[in-house]
Amino acid sequence: MDYGSPAVVSVPELFGSELVTWVLVGLLLYWAAVVGLRNAGKLPEYVGTQGPVLTLHTKRGRVLLDRLARPKRFWRAWSNLGVGIALVVMVSMFVFLIRAAMVSLSSPQLVSSPVRQPRNVLVIPGVNDFLPLSATPGIVFGLLVGLVVHEGGHGLLCRVEDIDIDSMGIAMLAVLPVGAFVEPDHESSKAASRGGQTRMFAAGVTNNFAITILAFALLFGPVAGSIAVAPGAAVGGVAPDSPAADAGIEPNDRITAVDGTAVEDNDELANRLEAVEGEQVTVELNGERTVPVDRSVLVTAAMTDGPTGLSVGDEIRAVDGRTIATERGFFDAVGDSERATLTIAPADGGDDIEREVPIGAAVSIAEDGPLEGETGPTDETFVITRFDGERIHSYEALGSLLENSEPDQQVTVAGYFGDERRSYEVTLDAHPQADTGYLGIRPHPGTAGISVDDIGVQLYPAEEYLAVLGGDGESRFGGVADTFLGKIGVVLLLPVIGVTGGGMPFNFAGFTGGIQNFYTTQGALGAFGDGTVFLLANLLFWTGWINIQLGFFNCVPAFPLDGGHILRTSTEAIVSRLPIDATRGMVRVVTTGIGLTMLLSFVLMLFGPQLLAT
Repeated sequence: MDYGSPAVVSVPELFGSELVTWVLVGLLLYWAAVVGLRNAGKLPEYVGTQGPVLTLHTKRGRVLLDRLARPKRFWRAWSNLGVGIALVVMVSMFVFLIRAAMVSLSSPQLVSSPVRQPRNVLVIPGVNDFLPLSATPGIVFGLLVGLVVHEGGHGLLCRVEDIDIDSMGIAMLAVLPVGAFVEPDHESSKAASRGGQTRMFAAGVTNNFAITILAFALLFGPVAGSIAVAPGAAVGGVAPDSPAADAGIEPNDRITAVDGTAVEDNDELANRLEAVEGEQVTVELNGERTVPVDRSVLVTAAMTDGPTGLSVGDEIRAVDGRTIATERGFFDAVGDSERATLTIAPADGGDDIEREVPIGAAVSIAEDGPLEGETGPTDETFVITRFDGERIHSYEALGSLLENSEPDQQVTVAGYFGDERRSYEVTLDAHPQADTGYLGIRPHPGTAGISVDDIGVQLYPAEEYLAVLGGDGESRFGGVADTFLGKIGVVLLLPVIGVTGGGMPFNFAGFTGGIQNFYTTQGALGAFGDGTVFLLANLLFWTGWINIQLGFFNCVPAFPLDGGHILRTSTEAIVSRLPIDATRGMVRVVTTGIGLTMLLSFVLMLFGPQLLAT
């Protein structure tokens, strides 16, 4: 019952254009109030304005910075390390943005991708489609920590390099902290050495990366180790008008028993349902109550324009004229037939229709792969029905066979392009990320691009997410998530992984929004209670996630970001060593050129598909 892709992406529906409109209206009213108070002289002296943003200034804390700055050799060594890291990240960000812009221009079909919508660049819960309001406390905490350590790093290195500080503070958009700042004295900043200035600008991102490592080390270690998956099958979604919906089963419920037999985890649910004969089963929810469920074979996930033409919510009533009511009955009726005639009750309530479709693993053929070498370039979906002599009903079955394959192994691959059956002899390549053979395909999980279920629930991969965070269990990311840096890379994708082709059916935004029901606490930290442990896990998750984002973003080599300042001082250092009469104009040409390139790349990355579509 691993559906691979979401049946319904509900967050954008809840937090769509209407909410964005209200947020913009509220922002304009707030801005008008700020302007009115400023013009009336009602704002305190320590409050400044920059558009709708309030800046709160203070001179407190300078004595503390002077004390912390006393081990100057240590802080200079620390910041020198940060300069090296920042330079590597700057180059990486430059290359990444240019490549992202090129991909955006060459792939106008990505215009519909929710990840590329401009509102999803903003780390604002409720406005960003992937950040639910329930994650707000963790996000605000992580942002505050990130801003404090970032600007604190600048302030600390100012004192290490004997640069005076006029004031420090935080920038607020209404009640949301959107920035922090340290205002160095202009004259003493100009008097500092070029190396001192560079270390000062790099100190903020260095601290952000250090906090990232600390937060994730705590999360992946003792905190995740104190969390376990609760017994039962985790219900992540319920298909509309499905048997589960009619029975009152809701997202975030756990199915803990079927007809009185305990269900320990997601994998057991299919076995328990298959063991029950008849069209009705009794399901226990959360170990508390039982409900009767009348079964029918429902499409719970479907690829767009897939080879079956089925959509989410369609009901399969018969296969080759044989009436079915269970998932097991569906596959039994298909048997070894590579094509089957399905009797379908459309989700829109229309008359039943019949459609002959291939039953197998739906895949897209990757460029320059072994299979493309035989089929030739094509954008058409290929439904693989046989692999090396084995009958294939789903991509999961094909994936298992590929995991046991070897490089240079010769296999026969047969299946359908539309209504036409093709067969190819393929020599597998070495897989670039595993010790197996490589066919050169991009999967569409399920059977022929659809997933079916006889009660209509979509299971939440609670164990896999916990394994990624350092808890017990296995994840589909294999060796990538076995290393500390690999885990960080995967965790950065979790809030959007359900729509980025990561093969997970749901995004993960922390232990919030009701998914706490899928987990329980254990060990020493468990004594503090579920609420405390989940809160700590959320704070660490978002603190690590936001700090690394702040670090990378501030390394973009464009003004007014730290990367732009480091680019200037580094360019000055290089130009001053050249056998030419170096001028500020030369430095300005380099920094302005790179900055404009970065800005243009960023705009094209966000709006390139829309521009091409028009």
